[in-house]
Amino acid sequence: MNVVFAVKQYVSKMIEDSGPGMKVLLMDKETTGIVSMVYTQSEILQKEVYLFERIDSQNREIMKHLKAICFLRPTKENVDYLIQELRRPKYSIYFIYFSNVISKSDVKSLAEADEQEVVAEVQEFYGDYIAVNPHLFSLNILGCCQGRNWDPAQLSRTTQGLTALLLSLKKCPMIRYQLSSESAKRLAECVKQVITKEYELFEFRRTEVPPLLLILDRCDDAITPLLNQWTYQAMVHELLGINNNRIDLSRVPGISKDLREVVLSAENDEFYANNMYLNFAEIGSNIKNLMEDFQKKKPKEQQKLESIADMKAFVENYPQFKKMSGTVSKHVTVVGELSRLVSERNLLEVSEVEQELACQNDHSSALQNVKRLLQNPKVTEFDAARLVMLYALHYERHSSNSLPGLMMDLRNKGVSEKYRKLVSAIVEYGGKRVRGSDLFSPKDAVAITKQFLKGLKGVENVYTQHQPFLHETLDHLIKGKLKENLYPYLGPNTLRDRPQDIVVFIIGGATYEEALTVYNLNRTTPGVRIVLGGTTVHNTKRGLRMETIRPHLRRRSAGSGNSAGKGFSGRFGKTAMWC
Repeated sequence: MNVVFAVKQYVSKMIEDSGPGMKVLLMDKETTGIVSMVYTQSEILQKEVYLFERIDSQNREIMKHLKAICFLRPTKENVDYLIQELRRPKYSIYFIYFSNVISKSDVKSLAEADEQEVVAEVQEFYGDYIAVNPHLFSLNILGCCQGRNWDPAQLSRTTQGLTALLLSLKKCPMIRYQLSSESAKRLAECVKQVITKEYELFEFRRTEVPPLLLILDRCDDAITPLLNQWTYQAMVHELLGINNNRIDLSRVPGISKDLREVVLSAENDEFYANNMYLNFAEIGSNIKNLMEDFQKKKPKEQQKLESIADMKAFVENYPQFKKMSGTVSKHVTVVGELSRLVSERNLLEVSEVEQELACQNDHSSALQNVKRLLQNPKVTEFDAARLVMLYALHYERHSSNSLPGLMMDLRNKGVSEKYRKLVSAIVEYGGKRVRGSDLFSPKDAVAITKQFLKGLKGVENVYTQHQPFLHETLDHLIKGKLKENLYPYLGPNTLRDRPQDIVVFIIGGATYEEALTVYNLNRTTPGVRIVLGGTTVHNTKRGLRMETIRPHLRRRSAGSGNSAGKGFSGRFGKTAMWC
């Protein structure tokens, strides 16, 4: 179950099926992002694809010497663009691939437009999602719900993305969902309807233990997206933001022109692949080791590398070295900026208190530490508000709750009203009244004992004490102990054996911390394969901009397809590549 491999196979097959010769790849806004996550432009160029165009571009030239490979989402807008294209074709021949199920009426409309018979093939290749990591996918949807209810358009898009994921992995799963979430139940029903309607597509070889789809809601754990992160990939997303593997560094002081935007992709960057799950201290050390290896090739220079600043200066002062080691230059810049932000925003101290709020139950100590940090001028208004949000979620019903006093402290610190309002909004979104679980208290004797022993021994790293609630959920699921009264099956059938292939989908978005949890479970649990997905992949700022939280603020303030036969319809096939 590798989502990057699944999408990559689809793209490779599209290009191979078009045969030899020069090609143009015609995409829409979404499929451009889908393809860019699994292939670099230089890799596709090697496959004789020399031009990349958008279907909605108005100024494309007529190039009859090129074959067109069209990879598009099956939207009405795209079908209309294709109809216009086929009536006045700009290329010699068209191979059309839709990223999801296309209706028969749309196929008929395309056939009628193909008067010049330039269409060689029409197929469905189910790469209708963003493959972030091998075990992580996203739909890049922000604001999927209106309050507690789905936005109809986003429900449809999410259903399409999730069913495409299942088809690309060749899985016809049993479905479980979070009972406390009406949105989870609604999505489960929609996915089941598609599986029933398109039953022929889901007729895969049966396994001894059926795969399982588990649908969760972000509101059950609003803590995880609020925490600062200290592993490389998660930290980059939290402090700099990752958008389809791209990081905008244009605001970094003194940044060179060629580093204003960089790409971090584990598929094409060995250093990133080897370090994305390591903590910040290890990454700095590994970059230093990598650069010292390069330095050994220059015996005349005995420069020591004692700090991030030394490393940056070293790279900038050796143009030839910089040319040889673009990867090193990129990572030194990224880690240097992370280091600057950690120092500037006092994030080590902030994160330590965040971890205390998320993992410990000492109200007096937590309150004292939050108050202390709110008086620290280095703590930004965003980080101050985040600390109060964590306090509000954890101690919402504590007998000595001091939230009004903390809100006054925020006001006195000069924290803007837009951040102060988010405190009540986050509680309404993910507070105790809404959650179907208890995030903060151990549920049984075993859990209490584990927490007690952990307290006696201390922790190796105070900044990484927290484990997402997803870890406990998946641990129970793998052991066959996940309660059916909290996570019921959709329909009468239930699993008799422990699940082996698991797809988890989080409405409202997943996080890189949760992706790390899944990565570690895959690594340490033989026979179990887990893929995690979400409507988006969060960092704190993205999560607080979400329409799932904003409405609460507003409410308070106011296999391969085979061509057969002749004719257009005979060139239409459905494909679910093996992964």
